Amino acid sequence: MRLLLDTHALLWWLADDTRLGAQARRLLSDPTHDVLVSLVSLWEIVVKQRIGKLEADIDEIAREVRNQGFTLLDIRIPHLLTLSVMKTHHKDPFDHLLMAQAIVEGAAFLSDDHNATRYDVRLVPCSA
Repeated sequence: MRLLLDTHALLWWLADDTRLGAQARRLLSDPTHDVLVSLVSLWEIVVKQRIGKLEADIDEIAREVRNQGFTLLDIRIPHLLTLSVMKTHHKDPFDHLLMAQAIVEGAAFLSDDHNATRYDVRLVPCSA
């Protein structure tokens, strides 16, 4: 199974946060699954860190993504083409691009964002 982590799912995994549910933990720890972490999430973390909404060390997070064996996903033209035709049900541009990437990559989107259910993306709740 391919999984693309929403930014909060990534942070919860790295912090061993109890909000990350048992099913999500099983999926993420299964070495047969391809876990994707988008540069979009790293960008979102830096933006939130810069405006004071999040304390984070992006270098440490990027290093841990590699140590976990997760695949770092670049932003590519097919992602942007899919994004360009997606309906806008809410205003978060990071979420929009992450969901477009999940669709293009054939990945389930691991997220607890209630807005994701309004899009044509395969969703796996991360608190379950």
